[in-house]
Amino acid sequence: MVDIVNAVFVGPKGILLARRSPHKKAYPDLWSLPGGHVEASETLEDALIREIAEELNTKPLSFKFLMQIDHPSTSSVSFHIFVVSSWESEPEIANNEHTELTWLSIEDAKGLRDLALQEYSEVFERLQGISSSTDA
Repeated sequence: MVDIVNAVFVGPKGILLARRSPHKKAYPDLWSLPGGHVEASETLEDALIREIAEELNTKPLSFKFLMQIDHPSTSSVSFHIFVVSSWESEPEIANNEHTELTWLSIEDAKGLRDLALQEYSEVFERLQGISSSTDA
């Protein structure tokens, strides 16, 4: 089983999406949630902190597990999605994993056609439910 952690940064400007570099083997030039592979003997939380530091040059300060996506094309990959609600410094591209970062409203993110995983739409739906319940 391959475990992958992904972060959904949620802030005043919306949610953060990252466009994967065109040279990437998996999901080239598609919008994704930042993150990556969990290394052996690493917890999901430790992997999330490490991956975000490597990719976005920041540290998640407050985060919680949202959901797990088991990739439909193979039963050997699981994506563990975390909501990051506070972080140390403004996320920025820190390596060659991504070519672009953008903040989008949940509605705009739901409308994207070039997402790495179509299952992100379920992530966006859950986020919309969370933000609706906290707005009331």
